[in-house]
Amino acid sequence: MTQKGKIGVTTDNIFPIIKKFLYSDHEIFLRELVSNAVDATQKLKTIASMGDFKGELGDLTIHIYIDKEAGTITISDRGIGMTADEIDKYINEIALSSANDFLDKYKDNAHAIIGHFGLGFYSAFMVSKKVEIITQSYQENSQAVKWSCDGTPEYTIEKIEKESRGTDIVLHIDDENKDFLKKEKIESLLNKYCKFLPIPIAFGKKQEWKEDKHVETDEDNVINNTTPAWTRKPTELKDEDYMNFYRELYPFAEEPLFWIYLNVDYPFALTGILYFPRIKSNIDLQRNKIQLYSNQVFVTDSVEGIVPEFLTLLHGVIDSPDIPLNVSRSYLQSDNNVKKISNHISKKVADKLEELFKKERTQFEEKWDSLKLFIEYGMLSDEKFYDRAKGFALVKNLDGKYFTLDEYKTLIKGNQTDKDGNLVYLYTNDKDEQYTHIDAAKEKGYDILLMDGQLDVHWVGLLEQKLEKSRFIRVDSDTAENIIVKEESAKVDLTDKQKENLEEVVKSQLPKIEKTEFSVDFKSLGKDVRPIQITQNEFSRRMKEMSQMQPGMAFYGEMPDTYQIALNIDSPIIAEIISETETKEKEELTQYANEKKTLHQLIDLALLSNGMLKGEALSDFIKRNYESLKENK
Repeated sequence: MTQKGKIGVTTDNIFPIIKKFLYSDHEIFLRELVSNAVDATQKLKTIASMGDFKGELGDLTIHIYIDKEAGTITISDRGIGMTADEIDKYINEIALSSANDFLDKYKDNAHAIIGHFGLGFYSAFMVSKKVEIITQSYQENSQAVKWSCDGTPEYTIEKIEKESRGTDIVLHIDDENKDFLKKEKIESLLNKYCKFLPIPIAFGKKQEWKEDKHVETDEDNVINNTTPAWTRKPTELKDEDYMNFYRELYPFAEEPLFWIYLNVDYPFALTGILYFPRIKSNIDLQRNKIQLYSNQVFVTDSVEGIVPEFLTLLHGVIDSPDIPLNVSRSYLQSDNNVKKISNHISKKVADKLEELFKKERTQFEEKWDSLKLFIEYGMLSDEKFYDRAKGFALVKNLDGKYFTLDEYKTLIKGNQTDKDGNLVYLYTNDKDEQYTHIDAAKEKGYDILLMDGQLDVHWVGLLEQKLEKSRFIRVDSDTAENIIVKEESAKVDLTDKQKENLEEVVKSQLPKIEKTEFSVDFKSLGKDVRPIQITQNEFSRRMKEMSQMQPGMAFYGEMPDTYQIALNIDSPIIAEIISETETKEKEELTQYANEKKTLHQLIDLALLSNGMLKGEALSDFIKRNYESLKENK
């Protein structure tokens, strides 16, 4: 006899909502149904372990079948199965007392609905025009039944014969979703969502190469690893196990630096393994490599909110049944538990780094170039992490030596403290392009840091805020004589007329460079110091660099590059130009400058030392020097 009825929701809106639910994510139906099969199988194992099931467990493998001709996908398990009464309770009565009000209120917000009342099974209707449940309970002498529903609230239940306990879910795929009948599609979804489920999942048969072609064997093709590394005790794992698991997660990735095993029981349950990848640049390319699982079921690889932002650079797996998920298991809800998890992971990461630094400093230094981006990102974005990391964050100078911030302060405070008591940290972000300035600073006995990382310009700004009476100045931001002012600068004894004429003469010979502006500065640097030097203001340059990574600072990115032409009035050559131009009128100055070969040479040399002599100006410089060689031969 066939029983007919209506699913326990008085509104007819439930199925349209299910059909609409997260349209772009409708592939999760397979995850939900396979997860249900795993739950049913694990429940049977638990019942058997407690002595409430006396029969043979036998092969508990879950099987996925595709029948292209029939247009069906079947998920088959040998778990606890269901009786007709249990189908009535768990399938037909899907709504709680407030379900109808909830559905009416949120019918246009499907994200909030599926699963709110345990509707994971009903995700099957996102891809199916009809769904059948063929099931037999593990209970002795139970009657097998078949439940059928065509995507309306009406259903039928009838008694049938079934060979063994367990449940088959048969999906009759609708015309819009025939893509799911392709073997490659199902393989892809199983690999994504079910790769580490704790019960074997079989899809098809294994193949072997015979007579120049792949031939199916009789052996089930089990697609999952039922005991991934994070489910095992750390005492059971060797370095090789961690590395093999990393390769399983990221087959083509470079080997990681090291890893952290996570295992928390209270106040929340969490396990996982986080790997430190070798990162040097391209933050955005490195994100979303942490996979989030709930009881070994893949949920998402967008873990913002579960881990602090800077930790999204790590790779690996986090598994927690306590992370609150809505029905789709794909959208995380922020609550106190999530914050506790985030804080705990951050602390564990800091502990691991500190341990490595203290116990194996040489190895830590060897890894620093890869760790640097990650640690700086953490210090910039997480105040608590900054407090932990400031003791093991390193800086590297041009000699390739590494120092903690306190160690470096001790190294330079004797020679790099200015007249106001500020400690001046000199740095370069391009040791070749800024070589001339580096060389001049080294002659003064100054030590120079290499700051060529993606976040260094932001990090030095943070350190200036955190370190007492400290300034970071790029080595080309001023002349070596003035970059650390230790006493009052010598007075520039020029009249306004002399300054105006000298500025006009110099500016008339500067090349036109797009989005570049020059200003002239007069300095008394001594007779033996270069006559003309080009520097770039630290503040404006730093703002432009920061704007490249912070959209809110786009204004600075549109501003021109500004450079200072530092004229050393003590130089005999500059003194000569001052003398020869002080009586000239403005219209005479350009002609004078055009004819002054020495001036051309000085300007070009200053530009060349900053990597700014290019194109036609560089060609003219080369020709002029060849001509000079011929004349002096």
